[in-house]
Amino acid sequence: MIKRDNRIYLNREWQYSDQFEEKMVTAMQAEATTVELPHTVEVLPYNYFDESLYQKCVCYQRKIAYTDEMREKRVFLVFEGVAHYAKVFLNGSLLCKHANGYTAFEVELTQYMKEAPDNLLTVMVDSRENLNIPPFGKVIDYMTYGGIYRDVYLEVREKTFLSDAFIYATNVLDKPKLNVKPTFSGQTEGMELEVFLKKEDNWESLGSADAKNNTEFVADVNGVKLWSVDEPNLYEVKVVLSQEGTIIDQITDTIGFREAIFKEDGFYLNGEKLKIRGVNRHQSYAYVGYAMPKSMQKYDAQLCKKQLKVNGVRTSHYPQSQYFVEECDRLGLLVFTELPGWQHIGDEAWKAQACRNVEEMVMQYRNHPSVILWGVRINESIDDEAFYTKTNQIAHTLDATRQTSGVRFIEKSQLLEDVYAFNDFSHMGDNAGCKRKVEVTPDPKKGYLISENNGHMFPTKAFDDERHRVEHVKRHAKVLDDVASQEDIAGSFTWCMFDYNTHKDFGSGDRICYHGVMDMFRNPKQASGVYASQQDDEVYFDVVSTMDIGEHPAGNLGEVYAVTNADSVRLYKNEIFIKEFCRKNTPYMHLKHGPILIDDFIGEQLVEVEGMPKQKADEVKQLLLYVGKYGMTNLPAKAKLLAAKLITIRGMKFEDGVNLFNKYMGNWGGTVTTYRFEAIKDGNVVGTIVKGPVFDIRLDTKVSHTVLLEEETYDVAEVHICARDQNGNTAHYFQEPLRLHTSGSVSLIGPDVISLKGGMGGVYVRSKGTGDGSLLIESDRFGVQEIEFTVTKGRSR
Repeated sequence: MIKRDNRIYLNREWQYSDQFEEKMVTAMQAEATTVELPHTVEVLPYNYFDESLYQKCVCYQRKIAYTDEMREKRVFLVFEGVAHYAKVFLNGSLLCKHANGYTAFEVELTQYMKEAPDNLLTVMVDSRENLNIPPFGKVIDYMTYGGIYRDVYLEVREKTFLSDAFIYATNVLDKPKLNVKPTFSGQTEGMELEVFLKKEDNWESLGSADAKNNTEFVADVNGVKLWSVDEPNLYEVKVVLSQEGTIIDQITDTIGFREAIFKEDGFYLNGEKLKIRGVNRHQSYAYVGYAMPKSMQKYDAQLCKKQLKVNGVRTSHYPQSQYFVEECDRLGLLVFTELPGWQHIGDEAWKAQACRNVEEMVMQYRNHPSVILWGVRINESIDDEAFYTKTNQIAHTLDATRQTSGVRFIEKSQLLEDVYAFNDFSHMGDNAGCKRKVEVTPDPKKGYLISENNGHMFPTKAFDDERHRVEHVKRHAKVLDDVASQEDIAGSFTWCMFDYNTHKDFGSGDRICYHGVMDMFRNPKQASGVYASQQDDEVYFDVVSTMDIGEHPAGNLGEVYAVTNADSVRLYKNEIFIKEFCRKNTPYMHLKHGPILIDDFIGEQLVEVEGMPKQKADEVKQLLLYVGKYGMTNLPAKAKLLAAKLITIRGMKFEDGVNLFNKYMGNWGGTVTTYRFEAIKDGNVVGTIVKGPVFDIRLDTKVSHTVLLEEETYDVAEVHICARDQNGNTAHYFQEPLRLHTSGSVSLIGPDVISLKGGMGGVYVRSKGTGDGSLLIESDRFGVQEIEFTVTKGRSR
């Protein structure tokens, strides 16, 4: 999308009708509801609802005033996202149809506007899933929602203007060049095109050319810093069309100087090999589906980079908000974006629309430096040589600077693109984390990446039992570890960032797929720590167990992991030092910071307290640890042999072992043990976690932002809620209800009574005018907690 400074946002004062009738084309409806954009056709429950609720044909209307500024000019109306089929009428005339719910479109109003304040704009929006357009035609593993859910704005342009400008960098590792491919509407005779680059707050002219003859502008640039995942340097570029010194049109965009390429042996950014560690993201939210404003779109990108600490995101399974991708540009997130669709390929008309979708996707997102790969196949579809030859050609024709790919679930599928992307769901918990590249791709000379993994292979809720949550952590660690071990795999995008609503044909029966490393409110599940710990910018530390033996079958704790980027972890039981665990204690040696296995809860106590000789103590400890891990009835053969040795040779009695186990390991029926874990980095304690009996529960809240900005439209803040014990640990089985009240300049999105799920929950608060406002969170157990907000006017993008 090219950007002009003169956008007139039309996100307010829309009249919404829950059904469309032909008479609405010529008359404003009196019974309509006033709404603001982004808007959803149906506010939905959190779960257990019928997806037919949002499938309807509806009407949006508003008045557009003619102004003196429009005289002798051309007036355009831009929709950034309408789900899914739209017809746009002005003063009774049909102006355009658009059949893609995930890309922008524009329509010229000039010839149809009256010089009056009451030009009637009517938009029919059809969100029914029987449309013969992508992604529809068969079952879909995500909700598709409906409504005008992104920005709408007017642009007043001269009779001749820049209709597009592809801005990109080349030769960045040697002598960087800035390239501009302009497209004009209208006559450019006698006009000049000039390009400016902003460096250190100063606009520097890179030169000019005759607009009539110019098909591509190329200029050498000096002194620019490269864009990378660690240093995402961005520069503003201004393209000016003028005639005899008078500016006719100008657009401003950002550019990042970078080289991104997939090769036989992996992915390279600016000539340096980089392993992609990413997530898949849907653009949906609880209650309102796709309809969230700028701040929430940017917030998701911030969570990817700053909380999950990943370096990439796949916009599954469609192009997503420009605000989201702009934030990826700013933060240094690599983006793999793809055309809309899920498994199904339709008839020729359907395919023709898919080709148009590819064209729109590439043209609207190609100025983003974060975008490194075009997905030109329908996700997980079968081969279709003619169709995919065409989609691949469209992408390469419109953008020769980026490679193409297409996401498959098929091994040895026909490879027309540059990169083989494979949804590798082969990991079952007790086997390899991923397949080898040579097993999957038909052309090992081309690049290869894993576009999805885990996900439906092990759905995990925040309120699942502890062993399930531990296994979730292990599976994500295993896949990441095996991807890291194979040099010719460019990286992976895990499925997926957060839980999401889905159709009746999928999920856990409640219309939710619990496939995320976060819940639907973007609260982190414990598996998210596997990703968050793969960095050294800030300390990450979590122990994936409450250490409550009653949570486990037969009171056996099973495996305990510390997920951390610290050097080591020290364990204390009832303030007695047991052992220090370090990197050699991780099964995931290819990860920078693999989860550390805490597998010794005895230490040297059998020697120091029981007075055993060292050799015997080590044997007894090993047996007790076996029992703690497997239980008495499932001991492996080596444990049974060790038990026999201790009885026959060491003279131990069975009851001696039981007493020692109760004292140092399980103690079922005895006094509960308190555990203290210390994270050690560079010899210093950088984190402490205490696990012990719960005596108190409190509510913790974290707010995305408390100053809401009314810019293009209303703003939304997210409030994360977590029940924690007195030591700060999440209370996974705390599910009590909370009552919500808002006042002043903010209001609720969704219900006013919620229950925590897995000890966590979320609330969306939206602005409704400027001033102060507050959210009250009330419960019988905790009383009232207040969060204060301020809503101010802000500047538009």
